[in-house]
Amino acid sequence: MTDQNEQDGEPITIKKYANRRLYNTATSSYVTLDHLSQMVKDGTNFVVLDARTGEDITRSVLTQIIFEEEGKGQNLLPIKFLRQLIRFYGDSLQAFVPGYLDLSMDSFAKNQEAMKNRVAEAFGGGSQALEAMTRQNLAMFERAMKMFTPFAPMGGARGEDDGKPAETKTRQSEEINELKSEIEEMRKQLSELAKKRD
Repeated sequence: MTDQNEQDGEPITIKKYANRRLYNTATSSYVTLDHLSQMVKDGTNFVVLDARTGEDITRSVLTQIIFEEEGKGQNLLPIKFLRQLIRFYGDSLQAFVPGYLDLSMDSFAKNQEAMKNRVAEAFGGGSQALEAMTRQNLAMFERAMKMFTPFAPMGGARGEDDGKPAETKTRQSEEINELKSEIEEMRKQLSELAKKRD
């Protein structure tokens, strides 16, 4: 969908002035890098021209947008990738890199919807999936706690003495009961949350 939008019609001209201000000729208004970033995300095609010379500076402005996003903590580009990219500058294979990256990103963009669906399937759908995962984790925790039943009062049903004092067994039993009551409380809270969302 984005690719199609970018190919439809003439690109919008953005002029960059000496004071670094960006002017959108289509809307007759000044814009920021954030505006241009959103235009890219919306699939709006544009070119950035130096207002004085008319030179196409789109590449440097797009690079600046990436720099700004990375500066905000949106770490999309791995350090290893950046190092490898820098190594290609001046290399005999430099001419092939842009085409390769273009094809790779094109392929990735075409498959992104399928990837989103796979991720959604893997992690389930939203809050319900989170609640289900929490329930599973609680169940696993409860099963793990059952391993401590030999220390509980009913644990000596086999008539085996593990050599621990009765006081230690009682304390451990109390701790287990506390944990079980906390688990039960968490279960109730999850159940209430699920009812509110339904």
